[in-house]
Parts: sequence; structure tokens; C-alpha cells
Amino acid sequence: MAFEKATFAAGCFWGVETAFRKIKGVKDVQVGYTGGTLKNPTYEQVCSHNTGHAEAIEILFDPEIVSYEKLLDIFWQMHDPTTYHRQGPDVGSQYRSAIFTHSSAQAAQAAKSKLAHSKHFAKPIVTEIVPAGPFYRAEEYHQRYHEKHGGSCSL
Repeated sequence: MAFEKATFAAGCFWGVETAFRKIKGVKDVQVGYTGGTLKNPTYEQVCSHNTGHAEAIEILFDPEIVSYEKLLDIFWQMHDPTTYHRQGPDVGSQYRSAIFTHSSAQAAQAAKSKLAHSKHFAKPIVTEIVPAGPFYRAEEYHQRYHEKHGGSCSL
């Protein structure tokens, strides 16, 4: 069985992680930082708005059980991809909407999915679709945050 990776940013990573952990075929999810320039950033550095990183999740999934297309559908439904550098009360570039692709096939699927989902929103989608770069695992206290501290996700 060959697992694949998917990397998404959709606001605060705690709720995004919780939602994707519930999906059959998802083997693991970790929260972290990607899309910026600083190597091994800390949460405080990412929050300073000087690193260029987004709070993101990296998903390890079995494509024989759940398709990348299905993961994209969940991504579009779980957040507002029309708000620039913002999700709900969270404001800043670290909360941007982004798809970090791990192959040309993922990039093509993400672009097709973005176009298809654009019909569902009154405003233009501002989600970035960019090649995945280094993913830096967030501090341990951020991993499985809702499981450790309570909280929920509406998805």
C-alpha cells in the first residue's frame, strides 16, 4: 500500500486537523508551517507575519480508500476560500487559504477543483495553489490540540 501526501492551509490548523482525522483512508495528520522562507519556524515567529508561512496540515492518506479529489472537496467545504488572509476571527497571512501540491497530477486536480467550486461562491476564490515546499512540524502542544484540550470542528 502506497500512501500519498496532501497539504492544505485553511485558517487555524487545529480545526482543519480535527476534520481530516475523521476521514476514512486518512492514515495521519500533522499540523505545521509551510509556504514561507524561514527554516524551522516557531509558532511565535509565524505569528509575527515575517516568515511567510501558513498554518497548515500535512495529510498522509491511502488513495485506494480516499481520493485526493475527495480531500479537495472537504477542503473547499470547511472554510471560506474567498477571504484574503483570514478565516473567521483569525486574521493574518498565516491563516490564508492554500493548497500545496506534491505532484503535477495534484496541481491539475487542485486547479480543476478550484474552478468547479468557484460556482458555489459569490466572491472570487483567493486560494493559492502552489508546489509544496518544506513542511515544518508545529510544536507538540499544537498536535491533536482538540483531542488534548477539548473543542470541536463542525465538519
